[in-house]
Amino acid sequence: MTLLHRARKALQRLGLDVNRFPQCSFDYRAARLLQHAGADVVLDVGANRGQYGRGLRRFGYRGRIVSFEPLSGPFEALRRCAAADELWTVFPYALGEERRAVTMNVAGNGGLSSSVLPMLPRHAEACPPSRYVGRQEVEQYRLDDVWRQVAKPQDRVFVKLDVQGYEAAVLRGAETLAQHCCGLQLEASCVPLYEGAPLLPEVLDLARGRYGLALAAVVPGFTDHRTGRMLQCDLVFLRDHEPASGRHRDPVSPA
Repeated sequence: MTLLHRARKALQRLGLDVNRFPQCSFDYRAARLLQHAGADVVLDVGANRGQYGRGLRRFGYRGRIVSFEPLSGPFEALRRCAAADELWTVFPYALGEERRAVTMNVAGNGGLSSSVLPMLPRHAEACPPSRYVGRQEVEQYRLDDVWRQVAKPQDRVFVKLDVQGYEAAVLRGAETLAQHCCGLQLEASCVPLYEGAPLLPEVLDLARGRYGLALAAVVPGFTDHRTGRMLQCDLVFLRDHEPASGRHRDPVSPA
């Protein structure tokens, strides 16, 4: 047994593990997928504090990022994160099927599980810190209403949704998406977690049937550690054709 294997086994006895980096990171693979799709603009809907955008930058994505985050606390952190990046724009509102004010349920895990929809007991029991701890009224727009502000007709737009069960409402306000996106990433629940949220089969049918996208990656997500059952995953879809080459340089590993 090599020294590396002995060290890894010792760490595993402590509940830790070591994997090859950056290939094990989904941020790295996401940047590769965007490069393959030739994406010019990423719309990051439900950006929280900018974790997704930071991951893309770390692994070489150099195109524009447009982030939407309606909650005031996470938005301030997002604004600071994007302030030094001239190609990163942020907006302090939600996206949905119509222009109106909506009430967000604020989750206790830093806002990560916040949603317009009521949370079901199965979600809260699997992750008690995600329980709702407050409410905040926010402005909601349709993605179609803001599309021209954030993208040009010739842009290749990749849309990433992290809206905790509200995906169908966002997509109902985004008819332009079908004609102008080169890819889509969204969460899909394997079991009901939010009241009225679509489940995985419906999400698959929507992306493939309505938008003509092909499944490119499945990313394991929220898991009930009491049982080991995965409750939610991310699905990444791309247009099923070869993108224009040379739009961006290859993503690079961190120094």
